[in-house]
Amino acid sequence: MDTDLTNQVNQALSTNGLVSIIVSLMCIALSWWALQNLKLDLIIRQPRGAQGRLLHLLLAIILGHAVAGFVIDYLSWTQMLRHLF
Repeated sequence: MDTDLTNQVNQALSTNGLVSIIVSLMCIALSWWALQNLKLDLIIRQPRGAQGRLLHLLLAIILGHAVAGFVIDYLSWTQMLRHLF
């Protein structure tokens, strides 16, 4: 009986981890796409250079991480609602 419970917990944790990874990568990709419209040439000297591209990537990761955190929190909150009723 303990092994069944352990397996269920492990499966739930694994599923949550996989969902978190997928949501995070999707949000970073979406942020990268959205930031393509940002005119970095107004802010930095060489937006097409290595440093400009790295800044673009870091901005996409930061923005995507924030959005993914919200989405993952929202998913966990909606899963908690089923225990309300």
